[in-house]
Amino acid sequence: ALTEAFRERLQEMRAFSEKSGDGLRFHPFAAPILSELSEEVGQLKADKRWRDNLQRFQESQDFTPEVPSTLQAELRDYQLEGFRWLARLAQWGAGACLADDMGLGKTLQALAVILTRASEGPTLAIAPTSVCLNWISEAERFAPTLNIIQLGTGDRQALLDRLQPFDLLVCSYGLLQQEEVATMLAGVEWRTIVLDEAQAIKNFSTKRSKAAMNLRGDFKLITTGTPIENHLGELWNLFRFINPGLLGSLESFDRRFATPIEKYGDKTAREQLKKLVRPFLLRRTKNQVLAELPPRTEILVPIELSVEEKAFYEALRRRALEKLSESDSTAGAKHLQVLAEIMKLRRACCHPQLVAPDLDLAGSKLSRFGEILDELLDNQHKALVFSQFVDHLAIIRSYLDQRQIKYQYLDGSTPASDRQKQVKAFQAGEGDVFLISLKAGGTGLNLTAADYVIHLDPWWNPAVEDQASDRAHRIGQKRPVTIYRLVAKDTIEEKIVDLHHHKRDLADSLLEGTDASGKLSTDELLRLMAEG
Repeated sequence: ALTEAFRERLQEMRAFSEKSGDGLRFHPFAAPILSELSEEVGQLKADKRWRDNLQRFQESQDFTPEVPSTLQAELRDYQLEGFRWLARLAQWGAGACLADDMGLGKTLQALAVILTRASEGPTLAIAPTSVCLNWISEAERFAPTLNIIQLGTGDRQALLDRLQPFDLLVCSYGLLQQEEVATMLAGVEWRTIVLDEAQAIKNFSTKRSKAAMNLRGDFKLITTGTPIENHLGELWNLFRFINPGLLGSLESFDRRFATPIEKYGDKTAREQLKKLVRPFLLRRTKNQVLAELPPRTEILVPIELSVEEKAFYEALRRRALEKLSESDSTAGAKHLQVLAEIMKLRRACCHPQLVAPDLDLAGSKLSRFGEILDELLDNQHKALVFSQFVDHLAIIRSYLDQRQIKYQYLDGSTPASDRQKQVKAFQAGEGDVFLISLKAGGTGLNLTAADYVIHLDPWWNPAVEDQASDRAHRIGQKRPVTIYRLVAKDTIEEKIVDLHHHKRDLADSLLEGTDASGKLSTDELLRLMAEG
């Protein structure tokens, strides 16, 4: 008899197939799962389409694709392996998640597989605004036979109606989530669809995620260095895009995998999930494939606050706990109130003026930053400086201006065209410091002119910090890279850093590769404040 788990999985696959209008046709990505299970439960009745899919899967394993002669680049060994893996999945009809470490050339591998399919129809590449220009630049450089089109203003429908083979349309996530644009893009039959920095659709309830799910393509590829940022539900949503139905419904996924793994550390459930996603997820780390990449050193810099800063911080913390204890808000509102109070504490750790502008207190973190910067500049180093708070960067800008230190600057309000100019200027030697807001400049930038990275404040999610650090530690870097993390002692910042260790362990154990504020309960957040 079929096991209960297999019956459930089979029912989900049938339900998906019926919903998609294909009768009882199974999607091809089910082949390794059903093939393995069929050995245990006896022969399965299969229609001709299923047998065709299985045959296509078997043929794809013997397929050895050649790198297109029009690719103007020599692939490294691991990139060649990645290209062939992508091409085999594309031929089979399954989607792929290329989850290589940041800086290993995911865009180049994607362009190689795009070229093998370009003659059969148009390609769609969707990326964060800051990365779109990088896509255009790399496509022009490495794949000159592609006709690159950036989706902007004007008659977008007329542009889409004229799409031809070899066309590569580059679109931002910001445009994708506009209802009119989403409808237009969903009306095209794409030969290949690439979602770059695909963690952008990690939340299934957002407009951009819903718009992405409506896109139609023969081969769907997502690239991301962080397939799990916050929790396993994000991995489920990414796979819902490339291979819908593989991981079942969200309810089933939570019951079978997310809850057992995240809540109870269930090793069996973890191994089962790894077995399901392994055929469709490829991840290589820099340590594995880039022996020639210079070393990377991470240094935690504890900041001892002044007596006045400590008193100010403690007064804020006690006032917050008192206010929250008196609150009679609903659970949802209470959670937001707790986050708001924690935000005040985090900003106070950066500089007292971010919470109390009229308070004449010097910032210990700013003072320590100045000491580190002096040493770096004296030894002809260049540094990337990240903060999640734009007004914190404003304080740093004022400090650099007073000392007449030349710098480049980028935050979420910087136009896309200006970002590329500033990147090129920094790479050319204009300025010793590049100030960058964490969320706006943490991805898609190549800043190998810097060999030092300074994180002024810790973010809930260590993967976001890692992505930012890898703007410097990537292919093209010739010098060792040192990363400083400035953390105020005996404050909420230390508690956030402690959370990082657990989050990295979860991702590493599953990927052989989280925003904690969205995952922690109200009580857990309160404990962070109550403990200091």
